[in-house]
Amino acid sequence: PGDLSLDPDTANPYLVLSEDKRSVRLRSAPQELPANPKRFDYSFCVLAAEGFLTGRHYWEVEVGDGESWVLGVARESVRRKEKTDFAPEEGIWAVGLNWKGKNWDQYQAFTSPETPLSLCERPRKIGVYLDYEGGWVAFYNADNMAPIFTF
Repeated sequence: PGDLSLDPDTANPYLVLSEDKRSVRLRSAPQELPANPKRFDYSFCVLAAEGFLTGRHYWEVEVGDGESWVLGVARESVRRKEKTDFAPEEGIWAVGLNWKGKNWDQYQAFTSPETPLSLCERPRKIGVYLDYEGGWVAFYNADNMAPIFTF
């Protein structure tokens, strides 16, 4: 799997990155951060430090026992200064658990409308496979490679 680090310049003020820039958590109050045109002001998002312009890529994201999480792939051009829905038409392809306090313990793909997902077991690590030229992204339970959702 590839190693990705997170770009602190893009992180929403409610998100705290680890020192090694490889993990993120949500705070209850925003941090004081300098203004930055790359920063997500409203959506709880952070981008990887490096993007992809071609090829096929695979990486894994540990979600552990988190009560709520969302992860995905975004276009670099995704809107950052206004509220953005997590949906392909907004340039975000994502899956998650327990979003916005509704559908508790419901996994979902962020399509329009959202697609509920039935998973046999709770994934602790998510595999993300991006085929840039093919125009698709797939999410897997990385522990057993069971498919979760493909956009």
